Amino acid sequence: MAFAANHHYSILIADDDTPAREALRDIVEQDGYRTILASSGVEAVDIIQENEVHLALLDMHMPNLTGLETLHLVRQVHIMLPAILVTGDPTEAVMRQAQQASVYSVIPKPVNRGMVLYTVMKALLRFYGQLKTGE
Repeated sequence: MAFAANHHYSILIADDDTPAREALRDIVEQDGYRTILASSGVEAVDIIQENEVHLALLDMHMPNLTGLETLHLVRQVHIMLPAILVTGDPTEAVMRQAQQASVYSVIPKPVNRGMVLYTVMKALLRFYGQLKTGE
């Protein structure tokens, strides 16, 4: 079920794996969110500097910058940006690093549509208080 208010939120999806990036895009767009895609951490940082982004979905393992390294740079520009880490390697070390970086949640790959949408909605509610309505 898509929420009419979701189109007010822009979600950055950064993943170097094209099929994974497009699968995440399809999941969140079907629920009414706007998406901006990045194929690398470097591209994600550039996008954050030039666009209004409400939430970042970051792949942990990307070349040049990991998802956590990307988040560290992004937070220099947008200190309060909520982030969800997506990883095929949800080890205890990754979970600990994500917690230290104040990542909202870690979602294991392969992703589950329901888990992605629930986590995105909960993150937006936590960081923005309520989902935007109107217009």
